[in-house]
Amino acid sequence: MTTRTFEELVAEAESVSVDGWDFSWLDGRATEERPSWGYSRLVGERMAHAVAALDIQTGGGEVLAGVPRLPSLTVATESWPPNIALATARLRPRGVAVVADDDEPRLPFGDGVFDLVISRHPVTTWWQEIARVLQPGGTYLSQEVGPRSVGELTEFFMGPRPPGSARDPERARAAAEAAGLEVVDLRLESLRMTFHDIGAVIYFLRKVIWIVPGFTVDRYRSELGTLHDRILARGPFEAHATRFLIEARKPV
Repeated sequence: MTTRTFEELVAEAESVSVDGWDFSWLDGRATEERPSWGYSRLVGERMAHAVAALDIQTGGGEVLAGVPRLPSLTVATESWPPNIALATARLRPRGVAVVADDDEPRLPFGDGVFDLVISRHPVTTWWQEIARVLQPGGTYLSQEVGPRSVGELTEFFMGPRPPGSARDPERARAAAEAAGLEVVDLRLESLRMTFHDIGAVIYFLRKVIWIVPGFTVDRYRSELGTLHDRILARGPFEAHATRFLIEARKPV
């Protein structure tokens, strides 16, 4: 149990950078189970046999940076300037071109350029564009945020949410098929998360902005104080992240 005050934890969590998708700042302060399929391992396996690959919404380039062997032509897109800088510094030494893109159609590539397209936790999946830039026989592999992910945290701050979710795996299947792709793998898992102090909660909500849209410490200071007291009294706050894996192929 932390001995630091609420204000000390808040000040620390507000001051730290949230650029990129490296969550190592949370080590020892929050935990999250990982999906059983091992997305990074799957990406590495696909990359080893690809000729031309595209990583959409690469963040800070964390996924590509961990791939042992990259195709001779590997490109990544990103929209947020701080992440573009991080990804460029991380990936340029490995020969990866990082392209600034607004994450809206069209993708800045010609038709049928890539035999592998990947994306981890895309904000929006533009299936028609993915189908367009894939070669016949090419593969799209993505790990996406699933329905009502970390809903316990959302509802703590914002109250009960309406049922349903735009991030339903079956909606993704239907959209992929409507774009002319064949879904060959689709899996969904619920993963336990724990937050050990209010600083970890603040950092997470600053970084993963869709959990509590419009989150700021000032706006939710009262709720943060209540949650801080609850963690001190009851122990870590528990939530559940949902993730789904989808793999689709473009017919030959």
